[in-house]
Amino acid sequence: MERPNAWKNLTESQLEEVESLAAEYRTFISENKTERECASAAVTLARAAGYVDLASCIEEGRPLAAGDKVYAVSHGKTIMLAHIGNAPIEQGMNILGAHIDSPRLDLKQNPLYEEAGIAYLDTHYYGGVKAYHWVATPLALHGVICKKDGTTVSVALGENADDPVFCVSDLLIHLASDQMKKPAGEAVEHENLDVIVGGRPLVIEGDEEQKSPVKQLFLNLLSERYGVEEEDFLSAEIEVVPAGPARDMGLDRSMILGYGHDDRVCSFPSLKAILDADTAERTSVCLLVDKEEIGSVGATGMTSRFFENTVAEIMELAGEGGQLRLRRALAASRMLSSDVSAGFDPLYADRFEKKNSAYLGHGLCFNKYTGARGKSGSNDANAEYMALVRDIMDEAGVAFQTCELGRVNAGGGGTIAYILAEYGMDVIDSGVPVLSMHSLWEVADKADIYEAYRGYRAFLARA
Repeated sequence: MERPNAWKNLTESQLEEVESLAAEYRTFISENKTERECASAAVTLARAAGYVDLASCIEEGRPLAAGDKVYAVSHGKTIMLAHIGNAPIEQGMNILGAHIDSPRLDLKQNPLYEEAGIAYLDTHYYGGVKAYHWVATPLALHGVICKKDGTTVSVALGENADDPVFCVSDLLIHLASDQMKKPAGEAVEHENLDVIVGGRPLVIEGDEEQKSPVKQLFLNLLSERYGVEEEDFLSAEIEVVPAGPARDMGLDRSMILGYGHDDRVCSFPSLKAILDADTAERTSVCLLVDKEEIGSVGATGMTSRFFENTVAEIMELAGEGGQLRLRRALAASRMLSSDVSAGFDPLYADRFEKKNSAYLGHGLCFNKYTGARGKSGSNDANAEYMALVRDIMDEAGVAFQTCELGRVNAGGGGTIAYILAEYGMDVIDSGVPVLSMHSLWEVADKADIYEAYRGYRAFLARA
């Protein structure tokens, strides 16, 4: 059951739509490299599309009816959008869920030090990373610094053409004979992923013995630019990410090379799908969450009560309040857990099983199950739901494929699917196949992004 290449069936007008969507997406991931930035950008786009803050509706006691559009944000890192449908919410919702956090390096709370005339920021890696990816490559700093007076300073250094960049040093090949004998997972220690941020000492006349002059000059420059001091690192969230924009890849420009495809290549089409959607029979929801890469934990992860509480608030304003109605709504809902899958890579073919792999350019992919070691940790969608999804995609003419995440026992991975499935709703993993997943620069195919957008729109309209 080979699935055809999606590019072959695209019309001229659709090819123009592919390029337009790809340009929007390329800008989105270039400008938004953290979960905070993605959530903020989503709010801006939602407001422009007529969505209003749910908090203001609650405060005003404003009732919600079919056609109304609301959004809610949790701690600036997770966002939920809801487009109220014609049917009672108790009868279920159509939900697109994805995550907006990506693997990276986070600054420790006491990060700054000087050694041998070089100023460093100490880091702790976030999510699954190969440490050797992060050495000797341009890096940028993104995040927020929260001061005791209640002000928050946004930081984005390393993206503009006239910005400085930063890096983690690598051991020169001339002295690396012992390092080269180590397994890849041990060649670079994660504790040594410290970012070089300065090398020039502060010069004060008459004070030749000052302590850590390079570190002090860095602090002085930081103070001049952002009005912060070293103690403010204690209440900062600064992420280290690859510097530079996403780019078209290939002479045919068929792909995009960028940081954070996992999972913004699914979250952006999900967001755009609901923003472009018409009022449907069932209420449409787009849920973009944080912390998936570290287990969906915390106040902004999928295991929090944010989603459930937000649905309860919406149902209350829609005249459907009550715990029993909420439980019925959640159980009757249908969801696409939109996360990337491993694109088949012929250079590492022995890690895949060809007839059950996702191929770049062959459209939106569906993983009936993820997990590892005998489907452990998997949602494993039921056959009845898969049949419905197939029918929706075929009716809309969406190119899609089915796959699993590599060979049996080759590894594995998880998504937020199993968490939502605990409510009793139908959930299946779907998304875009990606090459070099969790590397600094991942690869996605433009046709797959386009088919994902089309598939998500069809799901919201008909599921």
